[in-house]
Amino acid sequence: MKVLITGIDGYSGWPLALHLLSRGHDVVGLDNFVTRRRVKEVGSWSATPIASIRTRLSAALEKFAKPIGFHQGDLGDYEFVTRVLRAEQPDAIVHLGEQRSAPYSMIDVHHAVATQVENLTGTLHLLYAMKEHAPGAHLVKMGTMGEYGTPNVDIPEGFFEIEYRGRSDRLPFPRNAGSWYHWSKVFDSGDVMFASKIWSLKATDVMQGVIYGTRTPEIDRPKLLTRFDFDEVWGTALNRFCVQAVLGLAITPYGEGHQTRGFIALEDSIQSLRIAVENPPANPEYRVWNQFDAAYSVNQLAEEVRTIAEGLGWNPRIEHPPDPRVEAERHYYQPIHEELPQHGYRRTRELPDVIREILTDLKRYERRLVARKQAVHRGVSWRQADNTGRLTPITEAVPAAVPAPPAAGTAPSGAPDTPV
Repeated sequence: MKVLITGIDGYSGWPLALHLLSRGHDVVGLDNFVTRRRVKEVGSWSATPIASIRTRLSAALEKFAKPIGFHQGDLGDYEFVTRVLRAEQPDAIVHLGEQRSAPYSMIDVHHAVATQVENLTGTLHLLYAMKEHAPGAHLVKMGTMGEYGTPNVDIPEGFFEIEYRGRSDRLPFPRNAGSWYHWSKVFDSGDVMFASKIWSLKATDVMQGVIYGTRTPEIDRPKLLTRFDFDEVWGTALNRFCVQAVLGLAITPYGEGHQTRGFIALEDSIQSLRIAVENPPANPEYRVWNQFDAAYSVNQLAEEVRTIAEGLGWNPRIEHPPDPRVEAERHYYQPIHEELPQHGYRRTRELPDVIREILTDLKRYERRLVARKQAVHRGVSWRQADNTGRLTPITEAVPAAVPAPPAAGTAPSGAPDTPV
């Protein structure tokens, strides 16, 4: 099977490409490297020093004896998108090439507009190009559990049965997103659902929980590392907690800390996407799969990080700054997760084990974390219309690269090229 990955340079895109190669699939990717530039914009970088795309592609070829095809370009350029699909004729398209940060979308009007315009334009270009040049391809779109919000009822997988005033129907479950980014994903889902209906396309909308982890089994050498963002704008709460523990900073769950979300380890997230790719709908259909393993409150995550850090001989503390977001701090949260297990998904990683692995890996890159320590908490507020004054670039000296941590059972040597 030939699989096209948009956003192949990203946190999920790169390990997915390696995993699909290991399964014998042909892989081609596209990217415009905008995440690298935008992380630099807010004064941060990846905790793990990630290599250039040229070095990554060479390292993958060396490991798997099979090349990854690559196209540099922007999904906002329709001619580029059509050229790629016409040339590659993929069997499946995994769409990861979008602006993925809620805080980034909340910085000011310009970041909000860029998020929604880029995400919707790129998805629509991809859908139209599929219709014209790859109508038989299966689109796997990365959605987010954040589209649903936190309703006071169980969250189904995309659709639910409803009875109202004596009539019943099967309808899309209402969305109640919590940022301009998450609303762009809601609109994306509607566009994919509509395009599937009018053009008879096959599509799986994967409602992704929060991903955590630094590696997968295929990442066994420095030049194959994926990125790990830890700043408040691009990292997740769990990433931030782990880095705070390494740096001896207070672990900071916002507000009361009862906000609850679904989480999944990177390795299992990649497994989920691969299962979606290898199990397309038999007929044209738009389907929705919720993708997560378990739900945790931010307090539970903070306590887990503190416990494991204490086991490593550290002495972290927990503090509760005001919540900069507009969200319910105490709420019901019970999403349904049935489709993936029915297609063979089995959880392989447990939260404590992966947190211990993250902390061990991050300790190796402590100099990089120290150099961007001020980016861990920048104070992007949902209530403030303009947060740009909080994002003054940080100019600490760049530390030398350090060796990457080996994956389980391996002993890589050497160091990556100039880290970013």
